[in-house]
Amino acid sequence: MKTVLITGTSKGIGHETALAFGRAGYKVFATMRNPDKASDFKQKIKSESLDISILKMDVDSDASVKQCMDTIIQKHGSVDVLVNNAGIERHGSIEELTMKDFKDVMETNYFGVLRCTKAFLPLMRKNQKGCIVNLASVSGHISSGPLGAYAASKFALEAFSEALAGEVKPFNIRVAIVEPGIINTQMANDISVDEKSIYPHSKRLAGLFSASLQTPTPPTLVAEKILEIAESNSWKLRHPVGPDAEPFIAWRASMTDEQWVDWNATNDDDWYEAVQNTFGLDAR
Repeated sequence: MKTVLITGTSKGIGHETALAFGRAGYKVFATMRNPDKASDFKQKIKSESLDISILKMDVDSDASVKQCMDTIIQKHGSVDVLVNNAGIERHGSIEELTMKDFKDVMETNYFGVLRCTKAFLPLMRKNQKGCIVNLASVSGHISSGPLGAYAASKFALEAFSEALAGEVKPFNIRVAIVEPGIINTQMANDISVDEKSIYPHSKRLAGLFSASLQTPTPPTLVAEKILEIAESNSWKLRHPVGPDAEPFIAWRASMTDEQWVDWNATNDDDWYEAVQNTFGLDAR
């Protein structure tokens, strides 16, 4: 039986990914910071008779990651697939976000992935097989206010993953970067207007997310893609997911850096009109 460890499984994409792998016959180690709050998840596992073990792990902590890894290795010997999904979001202008906000986002979204990868990589290398799936984002290609802190962490994750892929391929370890667009998760729904901000970008982005979520893309779509990657023999590195992912990335790529800066710096009317004309979304 193949084994998979998934981080951040208490809700959203991680939760659905754990269920997808469990239903596909994997032994799943579903990790989260607070397993005591997973009563509904535990009931679903029981009702479907899935081979899913919920384990406590905080990706921000070296000790927590090591303890969880040691428990798994002692009982089961190896992990075939590692899905680094755990992530957090803080939105606000560069000026108005605190240094703690920046550090918290980077600690979980970048160092957390690095910490888990480094913990399990030696075993995969020894076994000469493995698959590592890192959850990045369209924001790993596109950076604009008020998601500067979040985008910085995802840009870093993209760079780290690309380097890792070249290092571990000779050991038959596949690395994949999954890049969701706007997905109907709590994180996406929490993008809100900062009424106190002196910058207009908070209101604009909240409107864009709200308009997109009127026709929501479920997290199950991302979970299915992650399972597909694990089940395949593909060495494809980047996997945009969702109907808006590739269009968003292509849209940014069609502009020069200066055009992108100018578009973000434009007045509200022109910004909203551009979104309406390009994506058919009324973000007002």
